[in-house]
Amino acid sequence: MNPPKTDARRHHDPEVRGFASDNYAGVHPEVLAALALANGGHQVSYGEDAYTDHLQQVMRSHFGATAEAFPVFNGTGANVVALQALTDRWGAVICAESAHINVDEGGAPERMGGLKLLTVPTPDGKLTPELIDRQAYGWEDEHRAMPQVVSITQNTELGTVYTPEEIRAICEHAHARGMKVHLDGARIANAAVSLNVPMRTFTDAVGVDVLSFGGTKNGALFGEAVVVLNQDAVSHMKHLRKLSMQLASKMRFVSVQLEALLAKDLWLRNARHSNEMAQRLAEGVRAVHGVEILHPVQANAVFARLPHDVSERLQKRYRFYFWDEPAGDVRWMCSFDTTEDDVDGFVAALKEEMAR
Repeated sequence: MNPPKTDARRHHDPEVRGFASDNYAGVHPEVLAALALANGGHQVSYGEDAYTDHLQQVMRSHFGATAEAFPVFNGTGANVVALQALTDRWGAVICAESAHINVDEGGAPERMGGLKLLTVPTPDGKLTPELIDRQAYGWEDEHRAMPQVVSITQNTELGTVYTPEEIRAICEHAHARGMKVHLDGARIANAAVSLNVPMRTFTDAVGVDVLSFGGTKNGALFGEAVVVLNQDAVSHMKHLRKLSMQLASKMRFVSVQLEALLAKDLWLRNARHSNEMAQRLAEGVRAVHGVEILHPVQANAVFARLPHDVSERLQKRYRFYFWDEPAGDVRWMCSFDTTEDDVDGFVAALKEEMAR
């Protein structure tokens, strides 16, 4: 029997818009064009291709002459590989309680990475030397996992941004206590735009040892990279990437996307636009009586508090998530393809639901 003939067809309405996540957005056309450029013919597999080789030069132009990039499939994979490379089997990682590695990675750093997370409550998602010291102790106590790494997120899960001086203080504090520093840069481009500085200003220039570089939220189809800034801080990265199931056989298709973002200014244009749309959204929301913005809007996220029933009705018109449902807190994310009409339509819908 011959199998039924099927044709590829669109299964979604491309007119549907939302503010749930920058992961909801599609792929930037320039990234799609880069994927097509890399297609065709044969290239050596597992990272020995011309695109991955050239990516090293591109990464060094942003993160310094000693930077080395290890492309991976996704952000969780990048974080797990990076943290494994920085810790011993008995090691622990100090992070904010709200950190993605603690809240949104299904226990992967602990279950797959075999390390312990030592969390600290923070009012704005940002660690400080003083907050780090709440967990930075007991190195000689065999009954306690040994603090070996401080992991920060730039920008944070609450949409706030560390200044270069704040990260320098964290790095100096951690290094003085024999710990290393990992930066989860899932939205690092948005932070650079917010600060109006090059990415290296708050990474290798201030002492960060290893970076998880994010591409997906900035317009890529998939793919991130572990970027080693301090070669003395890690060992056996290639083996850890393979062991962690993050070694792509056709790696050129990850590398060419990151090259498309970073070789010129696409990363900057995409992040600047999403940040600007978040500012436009925040400005519109501030004019709506009864809605409270919870955190400074410094990147592409707006956190707000409003009546629960209003959120539920609004979710039927635009997708977004509760951040703390009992409190009525929600998160609205903007992406590289969010338009002014998207924002204005959402604010109008919010006003209508608040008036009901």
